[in-house]
Amino acid sequence: MSTHRPPDLGRAVAGQALDDTDRLLLEHLSRDGRASYAEIGLLTNLSATAVRRRIDRLRARGIVRGFTVVLDPALLGWGTEAFVEVYCRPRTSPEELLASLRQFPEVAAAWTVTGDPDALVHLRAADTRHLEAVIERIRKEPGVQRSRSSVVLSQLI
Repeated sequence: MSTHRPPDLGRAVAGQALDDTDRLLLEHLSRDGRASYAEIGLLTNLSATAVRRRIDRLRARGIVRGFTVVLDPALLGWGTEAFVEVYCRPRTSPEELLASLRQFPEVAAAWTVTGDPDALVHLRAADTRHLEAVIERIRKEPGVQRSRSSVVLSQLI
């Protein structure tokens, strides 16, 4: 089961001050991105026009980058997840690793990280056999030296 947790909006965002009304708008949007301006206005004591103006300003500042749908991967046939620590060969750039990972539709997200691994990759697969095959293919990529995997048992948040 995939759950979506809204971000903690209690603080300023990347040094940009938000007033309480902006925080409230963002909380409502993060819970339901399909809510109309009028619906959000009822919850925030603003007119639909005022809500639209504030959201437009938040978009212009880059705080709201877009609106998206949250899917349940298990219902789409991707019921197995893993996080894979990737250790690269010397002189492998993040761009080279990115190019390698982009060819795998099973890669849900990937990050460069501090610590021993060079990257952390979130994989989704149909089952453990599929997951194993994907991990083996990633290990065979030219810039990858080795990997270490943790299979997700259940999602807590």
